[in-house]
Amino acid sequence: MKDEKDRPMKNNRKLTGSIVLVRGAGEQASGVGWALAKAGFRVLMTEVEQPLMVRWPVSFGTAVEEGKWSVEGLVARRVSSPEECPNVWGNGEIPILIDPDLNVLDLWQPEVLVDAILAKRNLGTQRQMAPLTIGLGPGFTAGEDVHLVIETNRGHDLGRIIASGTAEPNTGIPGNIAGYSRERVIYSPQAGVFRAQRQIGEKVAAGDVLGTIEGLNTPVLSPLDGVLRGLLRSGVRVGQQVKVGDIDPRGKVEYCWTISEKARAIGAAVVLSILEQRHSAEGNKTIICGVS
Repeated sequence: MKDEKDRPMKNNRKLTGSIVLVRGAGEQASGVGWALAKAGFRVLMTEVEQPLMVRWPVSFGTAVEEGKWSVEGLVARRVSSPEECPNVWGNGEIPILIDPDLNVLDLWQPEVLVDAILAKRNLGTQRQMAPLTIGLGPGFTAGEDVHLVIETNRGHDLGRIIASGTAEPNTGIPGNIAGYSRERVIYSPQAGVFRAQRQIGEKVAAGDVLGTIEGLNTPVLSPLDGVLRGLLRSGVRVGQQVKVGDIDPRGKVEYCWTISEKARAIGAAVVLSILEQRHSAEGNKTIICGVS
């Protein structure tokens, strides 16, 4: 399997724009953080101590365990305190802070806060936390608990910026890829510690053992043929029926190591929504946020 730690890191210019705080550093959140940093914003991402990430090669949250992690040329670096952020931004990198309760808000007072946890419900984000607050997917109401909502459901409206109301409700059905939806996602058959037996990027067949749940050694099987696009790392404790893997029936190994089209669309929508609000505010002689 390709090791992101050993890939050469590109030199990036200093990040000097407005501060954007992104809650979460999983796959979709990383697409958002990547787009924002590429646009010049100073991005700060927060995570929990043990994040669950199936597509961890393309998740900045992998820096929680590894110390630093690169996704498509951008480096995220775990910091132990918010005071370390300026040095990280100065190196063109994204700081990752363990701070699920957002204690960092008082110190940095970000111009924008993006809730990218994708928990299908609001885990505490409030509109007054920043001049502009954005919620990704269901669980938020634009104009009430956040200013804007971004649609995250695959399909025609993916990436739509919602200024009033909610995103489409959670269907519980994974998005369709090459004709497969629920079939391509792998869930834990029982609670316990997951032990991986295959590696992301490998081609697998239906019925192959991908890992086990420690204890009764219950096997976790591949539901169909394809490329193993996502798989939890060994040693992660999971509950019953928790997502532990993802099969890509398209069979493109290179898709395992790059940001998905869904995450790119959501990231682009967040950047657009910020710039649109900035333009509107400038028209009213009040700058909410922007890139310097």
